[in-house]
Amino acid sequence: MSAPVFPLSRRLAAEALGTLLLVATVVGSGIMADNLTSDTALALLGNTLATGAMLVVLITILGPISGAHFNPVVSLVFALRRELPVSAVPAYTAAQIVGGIAGTILAHAMFALPLLQASETVRTGSSQWLSEVAATFGLVFVIFAGIRFRADAVAWLVGLYVTAAYWFTASTSFANPAVAIARSLTHTFSGIRPIDLPGFIVAEVLGALLALMLTGWLLMESRNPETLTKTESAS
Repeated sequence: MSAPVFPLSRRLAAEALGTLLLVATVVGSGIMADNLTSDTALALLGNTLATGAMLVVLITILGPISGAHFNPVVSLVFALRRELPVSAVPAYTAAQIVGGIAGTILAHAMFALPLLQASETVRTGSSQWLSEVAATFGLVFVIFAGIRFRADAVAWLVGLYVTAAYWFTASTSFANPAVAIARSLTHTFSGIRPIDLPGFIVAEVLGALLALMLTGWLLMESRNPETLTKTESAS
């Protein structure tokens, strides 16, 4: 998930493409599910499975190029860990937001809907904001812990986490400012009112920063794993 050595232009293209396909999946599968059933739980299940599966694919194929962030708060915390140049964060964020909006447009075009529409779905209040703090905290923690212990499994860990988080959070786990912005432009199953965006974005940033602080301590990343093992064995 950290940024490998690819030219910035290619990394930005990968971030934009990945966020486009992710949002097209979130919005498009929501529209399809809503068209096929009036059962909200079943529609959410269809939306969930498609999103989790797409994340596994996108992280696997685009991770070697850009780190597969697709999320401004993920780029932010990697920069704070000095694993992404701070100067690249604005460009990553812009690519993710533009890609996300393009994903909404693509999903609407595929279902013959107006290309952009302001959502009227209300998502606000303390329970929603707490859900976004929890969802983003968990996402960032899973990424860092996955890189620390099972780097080869990060794509699956993130995909499975997001699949679960759709169901254990009241907000259905946006956990991503770029995706939230893109979802404010669709008045369909996955939408969020534009006026509700600020609360979600603040909560997502807070959750990411809390995860950053915890992982530095819990995972003991500043200590040599071999030395740590010998010390623990002797105690």
